[in-house]
Amino acid sequence: MKIVVTGSLGHISKPLTAGLVQKGHRVTVISSKPGNRENIEAMGAAAAIGSLQDADFVAHAFTGADAVYTMVPPNNYSDHSLDLLAYYRGVGENYARAVLQSGVKQVVNLSTIGAHLEKGNGILIGAHHVEKILNGLPQEINITHMRPTSFYYNLYGYAEMIKTAGFIAANYGEEDIVPWVSPIDIAAAVDEELTAPPAGRKIRYVASEERSCKETAGILGAAIGQPDLKWSIIPDEQMLNGLVTAGINPRIAAGLVEMYAGLHSGLLAEDYYRNRPAMGKVKLADFAKEFAVAFRQNN
Repeated sequence: MKIVVTGSLGHISKPLTAGLVQKGHRVTVISSKPGNRENIEAMGAAAAIGSLQDADFVAHAFTGADAVYTMVPPNNYSDHSLDLLAYYRGVGENYARAVLQSGVKQVVNLSTIGAHLEKGNGILIGAHHVEKILNGLPQEINITHMRPTSFYYNLYGYAEMIKTAGFIAANYGEEDIVPWVSPIDIAAAVDEELTAPPAGRKIRYVASEERSCKETAGILGAAIGQPDLKWSIIPDEQMLNGLVTAGINPRIAAGLVEMYAGLHSGLLAEDYYRNRPAMGKVKLADFAKEFAVAFRQNN
């Protein structure tokens, strides 16, 4: 198959590309950075260098593909001029236009847990809108929306707090259950969907392990030599003030707080539990080893 992968050589796209190439597929990787061309080609894939905000470029890159993997790349949350929802909608609309113009019939789109919600999901509303935009395409186009859960690597964001304060604090925590996921497990699931026979429209959740925040802190703490590491819950207002003080765009900070509140209340995971997937291979204890190496290197 000829497959186009967006997301450059990111956490999901790099292992996804490696797996697809190894299986003999012809893979083109879209990247906005010319410097990535050499690394992409070294993996055995072709490089398409350009911006996902350039609809004509995306359509050209998709042309001739049997299947495409779409995702909205992360943006700079510290940019106070960033309209995050408009950014998501813009990329989603470019994908929809590119699919129509190129004639691609198989789309696997990276969405998220909580994307089923029209409100209460904070910054994840962007993924909800991308799903809606793509679902507006003609029905003969097969679309799988991948809804991964909370990424293990987001835990790196608490490393500095652990070093300076000796604990983790957020407006979710303690006994709250979080379904965690590894990009490796997401890449494997995306690979399966890209190369599977056409199946119309579907949603697929991806998770690696369900753990309470208390258990999560304990596993991370044991790995870094702080076995008594705690994860406390703080009020939404305190969380918001901390994010804004750290330089986060206030609108995005409010969206993050709402998202975390949805984790605490269980709102984000309601549909996940109705469609609970088999767990992936990479466990929190595996990630904790990587976390410990990075934690010590940055000391």
